[in-house]
Amino acid sequence: MAIDESKTFTPINIAVLTVSDTRTPETDTSGDILVDRLKSAGHNLAERAIVKDDAGLLRERIEQWIDDPAIDAIISTGGTGLTGRDVTPEALARVEGGRDIPGFGELFRWLSFQTIGTSTVQSRACAIVARGTYIFALPGSNGAVKDGWDGILAEQLDSRNRPCNFVELMPRLREV
Repeated sequence: MAIDESKTFTPINIAVLTVSDTRTPETDTSGDILVDRLKSAGHNLAERAIVKDDAGLLRERIEQWIDDPAIDAIISTGGTGLTGRDVTPEALARVEGGRDIPGFGELFRWLSFQTIGTSTVQSRACAIVARGTYIFALPGSNGAVKDGWDGILAEQLDSRNRPCNFVELMPRLREV
């Protein structure tokens, strides 16, 4: 990461969404990792929730957060696998006005390959931008969350990162 020290860090407001039929606030270790990392980086936790593996419920929560001007980005964990209950990518595909960020999933799988080898092909990690809000969907394992934050999001959500970053694009995301 190339940090331009002459630039000022701009904290953003991030919502953390855990997608799971079984996790509770007490057992949501991947959500805890995300919260710890985003706060340590200087960002603000805007909201946190656990939603069951249901595409309609996921889309509803994501749409609520997209419409909240106090939320700049959403990071979800879970629901990106191959089973019938893994519906996070399908929920994101139904978000009104969503535009894919294909490089996110591609880079995530490349990074994940360094850690778990060919098992990374089972990941459907993905990202979109919708109505001015970034939505990043990570797998639910602690290792995947660390790979996604440490290898991609820590840099791309740092306004000082060069040559470019997601934060500097935020004022222009609603352009038509």
